[in-house]
Amino acid sequence: MFGALGMFLYGMTLMSEGLQKAAGDKMRSILASMTSNPFKSVLTGLFITALIQSSSATTVMVVSFVNASLLSLTQAVGVIMGANIGTTVTAWLISLLGFKADISILSVPLMAVGFLLSISKKNSRKNYGEFVVGFALLFLGLTFLKDSVPDLRESPQVLEFLKQWTGYGFGSVLLFLGIGTVLTILLQSSSATMALTLVMVNFGWIPFPMAAALVLGENIGTTITANIAAAVANTSAKRAARAHTVFNVFGVIWALALFKPFLSLVSLIVTSLGLPDPLSVDMVSLQNSVDAYNASGADADTMERAHAAVAAGSTAVLYGVSFVHTLFNLINTTLLIWFIPLIVKFVTWLVKDKAVEDDGLKLKFIQAGPWGAPELSLEEAKQEIVHFAQICKKDYAFVRAAVKEGDSGRFDELFNKLSRYEEITDKLEFEIAAYLNKVSETGEMSEESSRRIRAMYKIIGELESLGDSAEAIGRILRRMHSHDKSMDAVMLSHLEEMLDLVDNAIDCMIANVQAGYRVVNNIENAFFAEKAINDCRNRLRETHINDIESGKYDYLSGSYYMDIVLELERVGDFIINISEAVLDIKKGNKS
Repeated sequence: MFGALGMFLYGMTLMSEGLQKAAGDKMRSILASMTSNPFKSVLTGLFITALIQSSSATTVMVVSFVNASLLSLTQAVGVIMGANIGTTVTAWLISLLGFKADISILSVPLMAVGFLLSISKKNSRKNYGEFVVGFALLFLGLTFLKDSVPDLRESPQVLEFLKQWTGYGFGSVLLFLGIGTVLTILLQSSSATMALTLVMVNFGWIPFPMAAALVLGENIGTTITANIAAAVANTSAKRAARAHTVFNVFGVIWALALFKPFLSLVSLIVTSLGLPDPLSVDMVSLQNSVDAYNASGADADTMERAHAAVAAGSTAVLYGVSFVHTLFNLINTTLLIWFIPLIVKFVTWLVKDKAVEDDGLKLKFIQAGPWGAPELSLEEAKQEIVHFAQICKKDYAFVRAAVKEGDSGRFDELFNKLSRYEEITDKLEFEIAAYLNKVSETGEMSEESSRRIRAMYKIIGELESLGDSAEAIGRILRRMHSHDKSMDAVMLSHLEEMLDLVDNAIDCMIANVQAGYRVVNNIENAFFAEKAINDCRNRLRETHINDIESGKYDYLSGSYYMDIVLELERVGDFIINISEAVLDIKKGNKS
């Protein structure tokens, strides 16, 4: 039974990951563009979860997007609500297909189809092949799960054991609620727990009300995955994960308070479809009736009616459990969608901001490991690289201050900051590169994602070079101070002009990295900024030669001055290389 459950879970994972890889880029676009109001956010979460068949994957994706500042907390809450509705599709697939037909007959041929797709040279076909194999394994695992469950007619002691747990009235409801929560936490999949629930209720292990309690517990247990993912993320991501928990816990509270009326509503819906009342169906008694008729040699009509009663009872309880799951999430979303701002306020109060804010000179967006599909993790890497670039911009503000500083004591403080920033840029490059290495190892990725990773390696290398150049300018200035040399007002004004051009180039670079290859069609802004730096360097070099010849300043002071000018020109080269790396990704798309 555990092996069958493992196959079911592995199939679910393959199915979800295959679709995430195939449609990862589209899912990012949908999340970014279709969350402008709560209703759109809910529909987006519903659509994506129905597509990838995993609410856990959707909520982890949402938490990662909040962590990377791609979604606001308000948008995230709406998407999570929709994800809870979307996950009910799995239960209906199992109820409608898993018990009504022998899907295992199709599973093996589907694996052949999936294998043929997986050996294709096109990445998209490989990803769909992974999805098809996952779908086949999911239903093959479900078939084995059904076959491995002990027959209660042959093992009545199992039913007697379970009856001890189902005979405590509302206490039993709470007990099975807890079992559902713990099972989902252990299996890390509400779909797997739902499959177990449907199997147990179909074979008469537990009555319909206890199955409903298990479903409610699954809705609490499924929130754990996102909370685990957010454990090492930033404050906003933690709040998004807590919002998921608040949403589901509130729903379970009202469902428990109205447990009997809620089940009566489900019963009314099922009976209106012409099926028996799931509250009164006893699958063990129905099966025993078939055995009794069979043993007594009943006529064909009687046997047909008995088998029809078993089929109708099975359909009633399966549909009943699925309706419990669907109605619970629909009603809960309908109730709470109007209170999203209140939920946001509550989780903001629940998860406090850090008492002491750090200076922003460390990793901000990728404190956690990769988020599953490589395409998803690269969004966080991109935000971290933008953050890295912004740190470099701060570094050059200290360069400007150091150039103008004449007091040796204050200059030493600025030089220490430049040295510290150089160490920080080294560390950031190493940590982002290590993260990109992990992303590369998470699984097969698209050609586009491979190009993005290559570009990111180049970008962080150039950003680290910016930190080296800033410290190099500091060392030039320190040597100048040690020789009691200084620059006159004209030199300082020229360097101020050069630094203004460098700042403008850095701004263009940050804008291009932030916009990304999907938006940036050209980097004329970066080319013009780099050309302005080169032109200024050429002009200052010619002026410098004339000034040396005319004796406006001594040779050593002029040498330090030109060393700084040349270093700033090198900085312009590093900056343009970064914008070119962004554009290279798009060029790869066209080739």
